[in-house]
Amino acid sequence: MLVERTGAGLRIDSAELRLVRLELLTPFTISTGTMYEKIIPLLTLRADGIEGYAEGVMDPLPDYLDEQIAGGMALLRDVLLPQVMGQRFDNPQAVERLLSPWRGHTMTKAMVEMAFMDLWAKSLGLPLKTLLGGSSDAIDVGVSLGIGPIEETVERVRAHVEQGYKRIKLKIKPGHDVGLVEAVRRVFPTQSLSVDANSVYTLADTMKLARLDQYAIDYIEQPLAWNDIQDHATLQKRLVTPICLDESIRSARLCRQALQIDAARVINIKVGRVGGHLESVRIHDLSAAFDVPVWCGGMLESGIGRAHNIHISTLPNFSKPGDTSSASRYFARDLIHEKLETVNGQMPVPEGPGIGVTPDRDFIETITLSVESFGR
Repeated sequence: MLVERTGAGLRIDSAELRLVRLELLTPFTISTGTMYEKIIPLLTLRADGIEGYAEGVMDPLPDYLDEQIAGGMALLRDVLLPQVMGQRFDNPQAVERLLSPWRGHTMTKAMVEMAFMDLWAKSLGLPLKTLLGGSSDAIDVGVSLGIGPIEETVERVRAHVEQGYKRIKLKIKPGHDVGLVEAVRRVFPTQSLSVDANSVYTLADTMKLARLDQYAIDYIEQPLAWNDIQDHATLQKRLVTPICLDESIRSARLCRQALQIDAARVINIKVGRVGGHLESVRIHDLSAAFDVPVWCGGMLESGIGRAHNIHISTLPNFSKPGDTSSASRYFARDLIHEKLETVNGQMPVPEGPGIGVTPDRDFIETITLSVESFGR
């Protein structure tokens, strides 16, 4: 249960909305395309001399889900931030109620909820994990490897196994799937291994996906359409390997529907995708009631979003390693002063109130594309 804040609550005095560009060290390729940079919306909420931070995980174009940066920034600028300015909130649930009338746009609404959650935790002088119900000082970490030549991928797997990562996730697509997994399994027969299809297969590919059963992989992530649950239930009946749903799970309601029909035996929780921490906790608890494990997926976040992910991953049913690997794998320089780096396959939870990280404002200024201020 989330901790409640007593007293007069927090009054949102002002906010800042930025858009920044962060270059990736190496291109990251999945079944739907290749990323060379990360365009990140950043939100700061201020109250009582305290700041709370969040970042958006939507992309410039709607190639992951149907949200995109331009629409999200417009909704924040024209509707959501004007609504919260000057308002006093007793707890994050009150913020969620204010945002709830607006349909969809979970990634955009998550920015407001997550920034307030950081603000609220800091006002109590507590780490975010404590308010969410977590307790660990470090979490197990996996790594996600983009699509590349098979021999090169095997060597990348080797490097990350040697670094102690607890799970290796391989991005796959038609024509780059069974052969890849077979090659990796030949060299690493006991390594925890999963694959992620990012929605590019159909039920017509059932026989090919069933061939993956022989390689003892932990789960197949989102093999079918991003907005489909029913076909995943049909596919799961034909596979031994558990299906993990990502794109299809955008709320606790959709998670319940998927679990009730056995469309998923593992759930990937991305805080930004589902609308924030409150909904993430509901999905976590619901999955635990179905005895289904969860893990925290990544969206190539900077240290701000990564810190949020680390804190939520301390809850007990996050029993599978998440995508909160070292920030230095992706960026030459992060947006925060603190170093979020994996040690022997574990990511330490940032210490201090809230998410426990602070923006590197000087660096952020150099990569800012736009900035807008709200309130006083």
